[in-house]
Amino acid sequence: MALKASIFKVQLSIADMDRHYYQDHQLTIAQHPSETDERMMVRLLAFALNASDSLAFSKGLCVDDEPELWDRELNGDIRLWVEFGQSDEKWLRKASGRADEVQLFAYGGRSVPVWWQQSQHAFNRYANLKVWEIPEEQVKEMAQLVSRSMKLGCNISDGIIYLSSDSASVMVEPKVLKPLAL
Repeated sequence: MALKASIFKVQLSIADMDRHYYQDHQLTIAQHPSETDERMMVRLLAFALNASDSLAFSKGLCVDDEPELWDRELNGDIRLWVEFGQSDEKWLRKASGRADEVQLFAYGGRSVPVWWQQSQHAFNRYANLKVWEIPEEQVKEMAQLVSRSMKLGCNISDGIIYLSSDSASVMVEPKVLKPLAL
């Protein structure tokens, strides 16, 4: 019998001073049985950094031709395609051809610099690709905020993200490995 996804309810209050975006979001996040709490929180962080009324989680790991997080226009065009982990060039080429903007949130500690050194040249070909690195220690700290029902505040200022719950807070300083070249 296949394992079912775990469902998390998230009340996320975003105050993004960098984009002048202030909004509350009620999210339902399905965590695939193979997904760690760390990865799920990186997905939530990516949502907060790109939040809009049309940004949504897709079917995720269960569907090969969709991103896990995307922002689609009413006509079906993909404005933003978001990926996680240490993707290969083939997958990002496909995403870059289908979306106006692609963002990759890389995490995984010491393996990220090795992956980036091997991938950087190929990724530089895509003007609409932005690559972030989330430091491993901060990813682990975000995972400590996980509960089935989360009420989180997210403050973003000068590129620094402060995630807080009733019991703890985490400061995240993502590093841009490759900015957009649009």
